[in-house]
Amino acid sequence: MLKLGFLGTGWIGRHRMAAMIGSGLVEAVAVSDPSVEMVAEARALAPGAAVVGSLDEMLALAPDGVVIASPSALHADQSIAALQAGAAVFCQKPLGRSGAEAAAVVAAARRADRLLGVDFSYRFTDGVAKIAEIVRGGGLGRVHAVDLVFHNAYGPDKPWFYDRAQSGGGCVMDLGVHLVDLALWVLGFPEVVRVESHLFAGGAPLAGDGVEEFAVATLTLAGGTVVRLACSWRLHAGRDAVIEAGFYGAEGGAGFRNVGGSFYDFVADRYRGTAAERVSEGDADWGGRAGVDWCRRLAAGERFGEDAEELVAVAGVVDAIYAGGVS
Repeated sequence: MLKLGFLGTGWIGRHRMAAMIGSGLVEAVAVSDPSVEMVAEARALAPGAAVVGSLDEMLALAPDGVVIASPSALHADQSIAALQAGAAVFCQKPLGRSGAEAAAVVAAARRADRLLGVDFSYRFTDGVAKIAEIVRGGGLGRVHAVDLVFHNAYGPDKPWFYDRAQSGGGCVMDLGVHLVDLALWVLGFPEVVRVESHLFAGGAPLAGDGVEEFAVATLTLAGGTVVRLACSWRLHAGRDAVIEAGFYGAEGGAGFRNVGGSFYDFVADRYRGTAAERVSEGDADWGGRAGVDWCRRLAAGERFGEDAEELVAVAGVVDAIYAGGVS
């Protein structure tokens, strides 16, 4: 049984904690959160877990791994400290506020030879898995275009999201990063050779140290594939959310999209001309699968994996979007 510490037990942290405990692979040995209420809700999931006031106290219990769901500004330093103490790490995205921070965490995981995972949960939906199988099997031919959309009719409810020093950025860091990872993962992580982007806040081009509320970016991949990304907070979208990922090749297309504005319900279709074939009706429990997958790998004895370098690649694309584009 894996002994894990859970650092940050807000809604996301508790959801991942419940999924991991529900796998039957995990014992929660410690929980920590500044909120007494959040700690109490976490203890309801794991009554035997110790309540600790810091990461250092948690690491003193020598857990096999630490699950981090704290504010973004803390992710890199906390991950590195846990890895240096000999614990594997599963971190809520983003791993760092910049490519440099993400690279520092991956380097620490490599030195410690410890498993590192990040909660890029859309990889683990049934619809994306089906589309990846089609794309990688050549079912669309050569994919030349990818369209990614994530519009949220709301904005985050915590003030630190709007402080660039704490969050690292706005809607791209919060939402767009998920779709950048999704697209690159489906395509096998080809090199991104060019990025062009435009960022807006309050309907005007972003200026100063604020965070963007709307972003559009175009990524050109090695081989010529073009990826278009649009994401936003508080867009007048007519529904709670618009989440889509479309892949298009000479021999067909495939699309993943949310249903009825839901953040949780998705379907996936395969396209041939004007015809659409449903390949996934979605699934209910995908949100915790990335964490459970990390637990299974850790329980099987896995240590540092070269796939951690994908985390640096994703962070580098986000850096380029914030830089206004690179070529």
